[in-house]
Amino acid sequence: MFHTFKNACLAAAVAAFPLAAQAAGLGPLIDPAALDAAIAEQDPIVLDIRGGTFVEGHIPGALSAPYGEFRGPSDNPGSLVPQDRMTEVLRGLGITTDRPVVVVHQGRDQTDFGAAARVYWTLKSSGVSDLAILNGGMNAWLKAGLRVQKGAPEPVTPSDITVNYSHEWLATREDIKDIVDGKTSAELVDARPESFWKGETKHAAAAKPGTLPQSKYFTHDRWFASDDPTLIKPDLIRKLAAENGFEQGDKLVSFCNTGHWAATNWFALSEVAGIDGVKLYPESMVGWSQSGYEMANVPGLFQNMLNKITGKY
Repeated sequence: MFHTFKNACLAAAVAAFPLAAQAAGLGPLIDPAALDAAIAEQDPIVLDIRGGTFVEGHIPGALSAPYGEFRGPSDNPGSLVPQDRMTEVLRGLGITTDRPVVVVHQGRDQTDFGAAARVYWTLKSSGVSDLAILNGGMNAWLKAGLRVQKGAPEPVTPSDITVNYSHEWLATREDIKDIVDGKTSAELVDARPESFWKGETKHAAAAKPGTLPQSKYFTHDRWFASDDPTLIKPDLIRKLAAENGFEQGDKLVSFCNTGHWAATNWFALSEVAGIDGVKLYPESMVGWSQSGYEMANVPGLFQNMLNKITGKY
């Protein structure tokens, strides 16, 4: 686990971080009642990313934008969608850089939240400034007993947005190579379960198991309430950020297998804890493993260290 613990005063400082929602706009998290009010008062675009289940019941006025539209090909699903293609997608949804957008996932579990976080990150990197995720997703909306509409989405007027991805929250393969080679400095944070980090298992599309050299892991599911694993808990995020040494001024890069779980870590640290400049490596270990660059096998590293200590080499 990521054990860079710092003194107790850091906990107090991080606990005082304001949520981005307090600064401006709807986000980064919105609950069902607040979204219901915002629909009437602020006319946000409600972006439902669930795909086929949309027609069975969705938030009234929502648009269907299946998660696959924001993903790369099957051999490297975390890779960025080309800017011209993302421009087509966002124009077709009528998205502009200044109209609020609320991302709605199903709300099944922590992994499901990663889809919403990845879409949120893509929209923010595309220039959309007012964003939120419905905390708990469609399941929370249904639990609250709010209105549901069935059938296909209503037609929209296309926008004229042009996507040019910002690099403020993006780490490219070249950026990672520079960090690994010591040309630049940043903390590489693996969002995957420990078995992936140790190289005991791998994603089906990865060329081989392992992690990025010098990385530490902080699993994506730790930000959620123990009594309800579908809800992100802002107070818990700030507490864990302090306890684990994530603080303002750190250079942090979140990665996983395909930039899905890593998007949750990015969202928690960047958007909720308010740490500036946290980056996401979107293609993550699938893309890195296919590149031929150096991989780290954590048990192997520990064995090498032990061998040196015991004089075996």
